[in-house]
Amino acid sequence: ELISSLRSKLQTLWEERELVLSEARECAERGEELEAMVQDVCKPNEFERYMMFIGDLEKVVSLLLCLSSRLARVQNAMRRIDGNTDAEEKQSLNERHKLLSRQREDAKDLKENLDRRERVVSGILAKYLTDQQLQDYRRFVQVKTSLLIEQKDLEEQIKFFEEQLENLEKSIP
Repeated sequence: ELISSLRSKLQTLWEERELVLSEARECAERGEELEAMVQDVCKPNEFERYMMFIGDLEKVVSLLLCLSSRLARVQNAMRRIDGNTDAEEKQSLNERHKLLSRQREDAKDLKENLDRRERVVSGILAKYLTDQQLQDYRRFVQVKTSLLIEQKDLEEQIKFFEEQLENLEKSIP
């Protein structure tokens, strides 16, 4: 029953992932349309700023999500430490925790810088775009970010359930 339940949950997650990937493709198409429009109306240096912001948006959000999930895994491993855990493993986990915490703080600084750059890009676009076009741009940025987060979350869940299923199948003779 448990194996069947895990397989069913995985199937649901795979289907959700396909929907999110489809939404991501639609978002990318909207992004390309927006890019062409921005290129048409902005000066080359302003367009370059826009493109750098959009490219960095995905990188910074992905970095933050990756570091957060790695940090969570280390914290979970640290919670499982008991009297039987050797000192070397404890030290390794503590060092990884410190490193990932520092890296996540650096990534948060990058995100704050990215948010400032977004305000600059928004200001530039406000000079050229209609209110509706500006709203479309802001919605695009918001949807792109939320889809990245949703994709990462689904990947983590799928990975977790696949590991659970694999461990369960190995434990049954």
